[in-house]
Amino acid sequence: MRMKQRITYLIAAMTPPTRAVALAVVAAVLATGGWRLHDALQPDLSCAEGISRHEDDSECVGVTDGAYSFDDGLDEVSARIKVENDSVVHQRHVSVAIMIPMAADAPFERRKILTEVQGMYLAQYRANHRSNDQTPKIRLLLANPGRDHRHWREVSDQLARRTASLENLRAVVGFNVSVDRTEKAIGYLTNVKHIPVVGGAVTADDIGNSAHRPDAYRGFVRVLPTTTDQASALQSFLTKDIDPKRTQVVEDTREDDIYTTSLKNAFHELAKDAPRAPEQYRSPRDFSQEGHTSNDFHQMVNTLCISPADTVYFAGRPVQLRQFVNALGARPCVQKKYRVVTGYAASTLASDTKLHWKALTSGVTVQYASVAHPDAWTGPHAPATGGSASAYRTLSELADEAAGKPVGPIGRVDLTDSRTVTTYDAAWTAITAVRNNSGTGSGIPSLEQVRNAWLRLHGVNKVEGASGWICLDNHGNPYDKLVAVVQLDPRTRTVDFVGHAWPRNGKPPAKDCTASAD
Repeated sequence: MRMKQRITYLIAAMTPPTRAVALAVVAAVLATGGWRLHDALQPDLSCAEGISRHEDDSECVGVTDGAYSFDDGLDEVSARIKVENDSVVHQRHVSVAIMIPMAADAPFERRKILTEVQGMYLAQYRANHRSNDQTPKIRLLLANPGRDHRHWREVSDQLARRTASLENLRAVVGFNVSVDRTEKAIGYLTNVKHIPVVGGAVTADDIGNSAHRPDAYRGFVRVLPTTTDQASALQSFLTKDIDPKRTQVVEDTREDDIYTTSLKNAFHELAKDAPRAPEQYRSPRDFSQEGHTSNDFHQMVNTLCISPADTVYFAGRPVQLRQFVNALGARPCVQKKYRVVTGYAASTLASDTKLHWKALTSGVTVQYASVAHPDAWTGPHAPATGGSASAYRTLSELADEAAGKPVGPIGRVDLTDSRTVTTYDAAWTAITAVRNNSGTGSGIPSLEQVRNAWLRLHGVNKVEGASGWICLDNHGNPYDKLVAVVQLDPRTRTVDFVGHAWPRNGKPPAKDCTASAD
């Protein structure tokens, strides 16, 4: 389908004489494959079963079981998902969906999408083949709401219909960015359609439940520490060598980005003794685009050079973070060293081909709050509680096997950026809730039973995540979840583990892994 679309666009852009020749050639080529020229050039508004193309943006959105691939980079993993789904369709099964934008222009964004789908598939494969024949079996659906989640309502309704079909949809996982449309989609799925949702890379405090808003999203839980918890963990970890009077906040002023709003509020607390007001910029509406913020950072760096600050708390998205780091690497005060501290969204920075790694050899260090790293639980200083090496190795061994059959191939799996680990843990949390409530005679739990199961996922029933223990509190947030502090290494162009940080008093959770009364 994508090939037909590309041919149509190319021919339309040609001059009339060239177009006539091209049409003749294309008609002959298409005929050998059983296609007619008329069919190839007609607007195709049905990319595949359950997948529709929108004329306004020509993007294919909808829900598939892997039979359709939303992007060339997803071809291998989609094919394996289809095989796995077909293998359990005649057994007692439920479906779990991942809902994230499935296509992007920037290579690092496409890589992020792939790693998240890989994490979901590895959880599915483990559930069906490495869990002592537990039931129900798991089918995986891929739900593409379009870029910037612009078609979230349409896709949410498609998912809702699958809860009452033979597909038995019982949970939706994903939502990899904390923006207003994500918030609306989660609210619609949980509060209107009553579908349990497990957040992937959403960390903003406002997208979730709390003591002040206990029923904001009924049936929503997350596996990552909130943005405030990340900041608290960073504070306890970095306090010993950061002087608050030598800090500076750099922040995005765009109002509709819940992640950056949460992050800058948290950083304001960390930098409350800073001598200067935050340096501000405004990113484009589509923050994955370059915009003109690089010009802002060029000027901002000159101001930073004459300030006392040597630690910068950066509240912004990956593209703007990369632009800022590149500008800081070309600063006029080259003798002055800087540490840039930021949140989880920085996990894609190492795969951004536009990052000037040379900037990190000129006295600039980039550290951020991650949720997982291979050395966090397998290294010599792993704590006794809060996670385990065996839980991480369960995933890493599967990832190694995924290069070939029977697990793969699903493309190269890289666990260092934490995105694969995050979606794997989110999927495993959903699967655990489903299997802890096997339902009545059918062995299929209801949506309500899955929602109620969230209340049991703590203590001895905690989820042994690859990123660490997931001990849900009564509001669906992970209690005292590990924040792995990491930094970019310009020598290897990878991510190095720096240390363990904890939101609660800087200490890992107790063995009972249950939220305290406060």
